[in-house]
Amino acid sequence: MCRATIYDARNNFSALVKKAEAGEPVELTRHDKPVAVIISYKEYEERKPKKSFIDWVTKFKKENADVFEGFEGIPIPKDEYLDEAYAERIRNIWGEEV
Repeated sequence: MCRATIYDARNNFSALVKKAEAGEPVELTRHDKPVAVIISYKEYEERKPKKSFIDWVTKFKKENADVFEGFEGIPIPKDEYLDEAYAERIRNIWGEEV
């Protein structure tokens, strides 16, 4: 990693950006303390938080609402329903109906 003071960065900005584009992060310092880093756009994109699965499913459902219209899910056989003791534990934890 390349290191430069903010003063040097001001005077050599283009060269530092070229280093970052080449894949070498550039650490900027003020009074010998790191304050910022210049990285390539590619590395920035790789570090951005990815959308969660829930976000993806929500978007998918909205985009395909016509397909899911009237769909209430897959029916669960009666022998697969939760027993009352389990449902009571869930109500105690969450304070709501199951």
